Amino acid sequence: MSRYVSAAELAGPPPSGRASLLSRFVDRGAITGAFVGLGIAVVSAISFLLIIPIDPVYWLLSLPAGLLIGYYANSKSGRLRGEWPRMIANALFAGAATGLTLAALLLGVKALFFYADGGYPDFNRVDQATGAVIPPTCASGADCVYQRYLVAQGDALRAAGVTDAASFSTVYWDQQLSTAFTLFLAATGGGVAGGIVYGLTRPRSGSAVSAATPDGNAAA
Repeated sequence: MSRYVSAAELAGPPPSGRASLLSRFVDRGAITGAFVGLGIAVVSAISFLLIIPIDPVYWLLSLPAGLLIGYYANSKSGRLRGEWPRMIANALFAGAATGLTLAALLLGVKALFFYADGGYPDFNRVDQATGAVIPPTCASGADCVYQRYLVAQGDALRAAGVTDAASFSTVYWDQQLSTAFTLFLAATGGGVAGGIVYGLTRPRSGSAVSAATPDGNAAA
């Protein structure tokens, strides 16, 4: 007589051996999904924070990226409809990993440009003939970033009480941390939504697949 096992059982950890601590809460497919989400975050950051800096596109990608990863984590795990606790755990884990990566990359890139800003070409230019510094000037780092924003958004900064590089740094990083947290929430929420979409479109857990032996016959 053939023995039937669920797709989730086939995708889960092997019956022998001690399962890792993480595998007690999520499937291996969710761990794979987390790594895929990390890759999506890295590609997005390179594309829209470094090569073509368009921050809003990076922000908007966080939700669909989480949605995709939440769905993928359960698809990779072979979960069936009705296995909600595990499906939500898989989606939450993979979505949170994606969101955390998106947030960390945003802060990392912003820190790189913030502290490495030397002011050029708007500030700290040098006369090639004499070697003399051409005004206006700024101190590398926070002051140069502040001076750039002062030119572009001077009225808004003054209205917010920003009067120097120190107060600007506080406002700037508060905004970046808020954005990073929003990205994390969006990707995590998207991941859970992706898991729910997956669960609603799968066969019920009563469905089964036959475990086949290497020669193509069902296992007895």
